[in-house]
Amino acid sequence: MNAAAPITRDLRADFPGLVTREGAPWHYLDSAATAQKPRAVIDAMARALGEDYATVHRGVYARSAEMTLAYEAARRRIAEFVGGAESEIVFTRGATEAINLVANSWGRANLKAGDRILLSQLEHHSNIVPWQMVAEATGAEIDIVPLTDDHRIDLDAAEAMITPAHKLVAFAHVSNVLGSVLDAPRAATIAHSVGAKLLLDGCQAVPHLPVDVASLDCDFYVFSSHKLYGPTGIGALWARADLLDAMPPWEGGGAMIDRVTFERTTYAPAPQRFEAGTPAITEAIAFAAAADYVAEIGFDALEAREASLVARLRRELVATNDVTVFGPEDSAGIVSFVIDGIHPHDLGTILDEENVAIRAGHHCAQPLMDYLGVPATARASFGLYSTEADLDSLLAGITRTRRIFGKA
Repeated sequence: MNAAAPITRDLRADFPGLVTREGAPWHYLDSAATAQKPRAVIDAMARALGEDYATVHRGVYARSAEMTLAYEAARRRIAEFVGGAESEIVFTRGATEAINLVANSWGRANLKAGDRILLSQLEHHSNIVPWQMVAEATGAEIDIVPLTDDHRIDLDAAEAMITPAHKLVAFAHVSNVLGSVLDAPRAATIAHSVGAKLLLDGCQAVPHLPVDVASLDCDFYVFSSHKLYGPTGIGALWARADLLDAMPPWEGGGAMIDRVTFERTTYAPAPQRFEAGTPAITEAIAFAAAADYVAEIGFDALEAREASLVARLRRELVATNDVTVFGPEDSAGIVSFVIDGIHPHDLGTILDEENVAIRAGHHCAQPLMDYLGVPATARASFGLYSTEADLDSLLAGITRTRRIFGKA
């Protein structure tokens, strides 16, 4: 990573959610679950809901035409954000729906009995359950790649496991629990060596890393708006144009059609073929505003800040002999840990009294918890607004928790 100019302005001032109702600082360390929203995103959505509001793709009046242009400009902006083309972006309700779209459209059309799907041990439930469902429906089977000692997807093992029977490889680009970053180009090489397609779950990558789908050489890339400082209820699927063009629709309704009669329906071309019903118009516009906001700050500066926070937290945690920290040293903005004798839920509850918000639980990754041998972890996850003061409050809260449990 190139040397980055430090972030000098107070980004917290852009985020109205980072204070309590009493006006005190709220130390939000749960950005991997959902990120806080900057004023620029809130204002963009308010304008779209207010003075600019109209439907899209249907109205012949001026405001509808203008809103249609804004909606499609948002698609173009999101495509640019990940290095894709406008025609390769399908708006979905989120990454979960995007994976389900691929599973139910591409998967059901291309998988059959005897085919295999390759997943990894660290996947989010959203990148496990849809493949289990499509495997049950098609007769395909699933194989699981283990992790390395520092909790990365073991690509040496993946290379040894993959066979011509594997038709799809689906991996997290960044783990939502461990923060480990996948060597995506190598994963693509492994998948493509047997003709398999590669799907990357980019939910935790797009807020932390610059993403270029051409360089990653993947076939499908999914991500959500709300983890990228945008609104909930919208996300995106990027797919190679040839794959998208060949995929059948998986939901029916208005907007995704060409011509409907009671005898036969023909469908619109991709990506519209996959966007049945009135779309999330205002959310798409705010999604694009979030991409603009992150791009303005710059990933070099964001990565430098988050790397510094991750390094300090890991250093402070491992300095005591009763803490286990998971994941690699260079995790992308995420640190998961357990303290001997203190359940993560108890830690999270006591930290909340100190205005510190972390995630405690299995993080929708129960197979990974089983692999790690713990029922749950505490997870601190950083965003572009995170500061040393947030870390100070977290560490002070951990010290207080230790005292309460008689571990001082």
